[in-house]
Amino acid sequence: KMIKSSYFIVGKHPVLEALKNNDRKVLKIFLTEESKKTIHRENQKKNLLDDIKVYFKTKKELDKYTKEQITHQGYVAEVEHLDYPPLKEFIINKDNLNLACLDEVTDPRNIGSIIRSAASFNIDGIIVKERHFQDESKLLYKSASGCMELMNIFQVSNINSTIKYLREKNFWVYAFETGANKEITDIEWKGNNILLFGSEGKGIKTHTSKYADFNVRIDINNMVESLNISNSAAIVFHHINKNKKN
Repeated sequence: KMIKSSYFIVGKHPVLEALKNNDRKVLKIFLTEESKKTIHRENQKKNLLDDIKVYFKTKKELDKYTKEQITHQGYVAEVEHLDYPPLKEFIINKDNLNLACLDEVTDPRNIGSIIRSAASFNIDGIIVKERHFQDESKLLYKSASGCMELMNIFQVSNINSTIKYLREKNFWVYAFETGANKEITDIEWKGNNILLFGSEGKGIKTHTSKYADFNVRIDINNMVESLNISNSAAIVFHHINKNKKN
């Protein structure tokens, strides 16, 4: 078995959810006395620290694990990467899949928030470009607030060829664009869908949007130019999830 690289994640939710995830290998955990008490108090049914090397540190000692101005809250863990199934295997024999696809989205805060919303509203997975996805970013984990453990993330080398492949497998592709002629409530949201979101500033690349079957907008006050991408994604995910239940 290949030795996997390990990395550090910080913050209460990212660390606790990693401990609860049976598929996640947690190598060691650094806690303050206070955060250890909190873990035991909040998880009385299950000893999350069973079989885990726990090291006690002061808040100050933990500060050196967080350079990006993120608060560790007394929780730091060293973890290994999760194994995700390849996208091609994941979609076999599945219906009514909704996969978000991020084109040129690079800000780990935005990606983390999108992952958190996707998990909240039962989106089936997120397709990201390998090069733009900082999969060891503490900021990404902190923004996702534990939801990295709940979401299938498919890192692909090329967004266009992935979309092309999925279209051949009966996925409809919806690109979200300000000023598109269809509004999200005009669509039935049945079947397998790719929800395509473009970069924070530039929108969806022209060559990517030509693979879209539909361009869709979210109606907002016309005095406002646009929504932040992670807010747009949350609105879309919520709407589709609500529709699925009906």
